[in-house]
Amino acid sequence: MTLGILKSRFQCLQKLRVTPERACDIIVACVVLHNIAIIRGEQHPAVQIIDPADDHPIPAPDVQDGTAARDLIARNYF
Repeated sequence: MTLGILKSRFQCLQKLRVTPERACDIIVACVVLHNIAIIRGEQHPAVQIIDPADDHPIPAPDVQDGTAARDLIARNYF
């Protein structure tokens, strides 16, 4: 769920088209900014779980540990 939170907060990570070295720099910068936002108490954007075969996003529940999101996926797809 961590990657989903980062992609929601930093839209530039959605379709990153740069060299691997540059991508590492961008990702590290985003993680540092994300950690600063957490320290300041800012809320992260809502994460959506996207099924690549369906293209209909499923809004994830607002949880910190990801357990509810995992259970939602399990109920819908298994």
